Amino acid sequence: MAAAAARPLLLLAALILSAAAATPTARALTDDVLALVVFKTGVSDPSGRLAAWTEDDDRPCSWPGVGCDARTGRVASLSLPAASLSGRLPRALLRLDALLSLSLPRNNLSGPVLPNLLAALPRLRSLDLSSNRLAAPVPAQLFAQCRSVRAISLARNQLSGYIPPAVASCASLVSLNLSSNRLAGPIPDGLWSLPSLRSLDLSGNELSGSVPGGFPRSSSLRDVDLSRNLLAGEIPADVGQAALLKSLDFGHNLFTGGLPESLRRLTGLRFLAAGGNALARELPPWIGEMRALERLDLSGNRFAGDIPYTIANCKNLVEVDLSRNALTGELPWWVFGLPLQRVSVAGNQLHGWVKVPEDAAMAALRVLDLSGNAFSGEIPPRITAFAGLQSLNLSSNSLSGQLPAGIGGMRLLEVLDVSSNRLDGAVPPEIGGAVALRDLRMGRNSLTGSIPAQIGNCGSLVALDLSHNSLTGPIPSTMGNLTSLQVVNLSQNKLNGTLPMELSNVPSLHIFDVSHNMLTGDLPHSRFFNNIPDSSVVDNSGLCSSRKNDSCSAVMPKPIVLNPNSSSNPSSQATPSAPSNTHHKKIILSISTLIAIAGGATIAIGVITISVLNRRVRARAAASHSAPATALSDDYLSQSPENDASSGKLVMFGKGSPEFSAGGHALLNKDCELGRGGFGAVYKTVLRDGQPVAIKKLTVSSLVKSKDDFERQIKMLSKVRHHNIVALRGFYWTSSLQLLIYDYLPGGNLHKHLHECNEDNSLSWMERFDIILGVARGLTYLHQHGIIHYNLKSSNVLLDSNGEPKVGDYGLAKLLPMLDRYVLSSKIQSALGYMAPEFACKTVKITEKCDVYGFGVLVLEVLTGRRPVEYLEDDVVVLCDLVRSALEEGRPEDCIDPQLCGEVPMDEALPIIKLGLVCTSQVPSNRPDMGEVVSILELVRSPQDSAEDELV
Repeated sequence: MAAAAARPLLLLAALILSAAAATPTARALTDDVLALVVFKTGVSDPSGRLAAWTEDDDRPCSWPGVGCDARTGRVASLSLPAASLSGRLPRALLRLDALLSLSLPRNNLSGPVLPNLLAALPRLRSLDLSSNRLAAPVPAQLFAQCRSVRAISLARNQLSGYIPPAVASCASLVSLNLSSNRLAGPIPDGLWSLPSLRSLDLSGNELSGSVPGGFPRSSSLRDVDLSRNLLAGEIPADVGQAALLKSLDFGHNLFTGGLPESLRRLTGLRFLAAGGNALARELPPWIGEMRALERLDLSGNRFAGDIPYTIANCKNLVEVDLSRNALTGELPWWVFGLPLQRVSVAGNQLHGWVKVPEDAAMAALRVLDLSGNAFSGEIPPRITAFAGLQSLNLSSNSLSGQLPAGIGGMRLLEVLDVSSNRLDGAVPPEIGGAVALRDLRMGRNSLTGSIPAQIGNCGSLVALDLSHNSLTGPIPSTMGNLTSLQVVNLSQNKLNGTLPMELSNVPSLHIFDVSHNMLTGDLPHSRFFNNIPDSSVVDNSGLCSSRKNDSCSAVMPKPIVLNPNSSSNPSSQATPSAPSNTHHKKIILSISTLIAIAGGATIAIGVITISVLNRRVRARAAASHSAPATALSDDYLSQSPENDASSGKLVMFGKGSPEFSAGGHALLNKDCELGRGGFGAVYKTVLRDGQPVAIKKLTVSSLVKSKDDFERQIKMLSKVRHHNIVALRGFYWTSSLQLLIYDYLPGGNLHKHLHECNEDNSLSWMERFDIILGVARGLTYLHQHGIIHYNLKSSNVLLDSNGEPKVGDYGLAKLLPMLDRYVLSSKIQSALGYMAPEFACKTVKITEKCDVYGFGVLVLEVLTGRRPVEYLEDDVVVLCDLVRSALEEGRPEDCIDPQLCGEVPMDEALPIIKLGLVCTSQVPSNRPDMGEVVSILELVRSPQDSAEDELV
């Protein structure tokens, strides 16, 4: 009875205990729901992925993107990839303290990374915030408590600052990916010692300094990617200690020295890349010991000597890129003997015949690039047996003979470039069998015969270059079948006949150059040909342009023969067979030519008359002036009374001290104004000894300091003497007028060369590189002497008669009574886009790093040919952001001025682009000093390389 009565009490107690035990879990689950709902309200969700997340539903485990622990019911994972979420990273995430995995990649989340994210989520194993818009420096405390996390990816964001050293304390870390950000500074010490670390990706940042050594033998590392940074020094000598490495990428940095011998221990390494550096010495034969290698990229370095034959031992190789080095010797047999898919040895000094062995691996090869060497002999016919070949580049060698007819059997060939060789004979009609061809380049050879009609069978052709040959005959009408054609260059041949009207059916033409031939007749009628540039059809005496409303009948009138020794009988002039009784040449002129001559003569007489009258008027006016503009003396002149506005003190930094009292306004000639800037207008005039000078009339008179301070500052600037600085020769002072006298530079300013010159006169890559280096050296000199420029921009970089750059307008901000930022910024509004962000912050000190920022913008302007800020109809394009986005998206070629037309070596351009971005870092301390900038630029291309480039 008692036992029976106790049963209900026991059951009630059990229920109470059960409820008590469940309360913490239920409360925690409620907190999870609340955190998720707050997360939802904190972000924008245009695609409605979070629509089912409501506080009325207490079962979050069924919500999209939410996963729960089967045992506790707590939210254990949040995965919302590519959900179009935007807004700042919500702090509500910190309440999900049972999370094991947080995955929010490929969204538009912004703001900083939450500093205590890992500390607040102690169970977190995996964090993926990649491909968002997270900005600001990586918080130093982020890695302070990271003992449990195994995988972190913050890749493809906009994070800046240094990598916190505390990351080396994350003992459980297996994978760390911080690639494609704006991280600067050194790689933290201790990373290699993390016992569990297998994968490290720091590529695509602005990291600098040397790579720390200390690779332990017990390392778990499998994959290391440090490419596309500004790392320098030598590759660590002990990198081969990490014996488990499978992939190692040091590419596109500033490494010097050679390949460390410890690499030979990495017998399991499959991918080795060190291209785009400044590595030198010979390629070591022990590369052949790395038998697991599948891909080898050592391109864009300074390796010399022969290509090791021992590479033939690497039987698993599928890709080899040794291009753009200084390798010599003959092409090794293993190029065709191994089952390679892609091979490039372009841009070296290899020589000899190209030999394809009988036992060549015909099936595998897809891309073969032997361009830019000194190969000779004929193109081996056996090369056409590589049926799978998609790209064949043999350009810029000394190959002779004819193009093998077997090319027509290469059905998969998309690119064929044999330009700049010594090929002769005709273009084989079998070329029409290469139906996949998209790019055919055979220019700059000695080809003869006609263009085969079968070329019209290459229906995929986009670009065709047969220029600079000796081709004859007409252009085949079958070219009208090539509806994908965009670029055609047939210039510098002996083509005749008319342009086929079928060409008007080609809808995508951008360039059609037939200049310097013997073509006749009308151009085809289409929108493209109606607007074709004259340069594309020049030097074709009988070619007519209907877009000018001058058909062939209009531009070829019946000639009039002017011969003073001929009969006056008109019939005798018109008779072709009439004998000539003189050895003088007949001058054949059209009626329109005679009219043009008469009109031109009339205009010339009028111009001469007006010029004579003008000169007389100017002579009278000059006589009435007290002193001409050319009456300057290049000596030290004595002081005139300050209160006399018509006289002042002219000081030339030289010898002697004659009086000058003509008045400052007589120094300026309005007709000789060179330009205007924030601090005044600049005029050209001539000293008494005939030396031209540039005079800057300051427009900051009301702001300029006293005369004594003015003289003190100017005399300090006059001591600046550097090859890349415009020399200050003197000054002129009155209380109402201040003039600065500089050397005159006839080459104009950089801005005009970049933005106001036509394509024919645009700066070459070599010239642009030299300008960037020269400006960097000039700024380094200024900073070493305590002078901040404050106003660096392309219009303040002047060029002398040899194209040497010289920095002008330096130190003028010091003439203001104080460095008031509002006044200063109002005076240099034309430098918008060059100004460092700290100009807008009164609490940040203005330092030399402001000039570094402006220099970075200038570098990007020189490389891209674009202005720092461009105002479109409904948008504003900021150059720094544009370049950074292109680089992050893997489109570095979009950062190069189109006028350079492919002449830019990307292994040189890419580090300079990245250097420009480093210099424009939002954080001043992340920007390098100008001395460091000069060192990097000199490392990118040494004087020896420059000399070699000129020879090429």
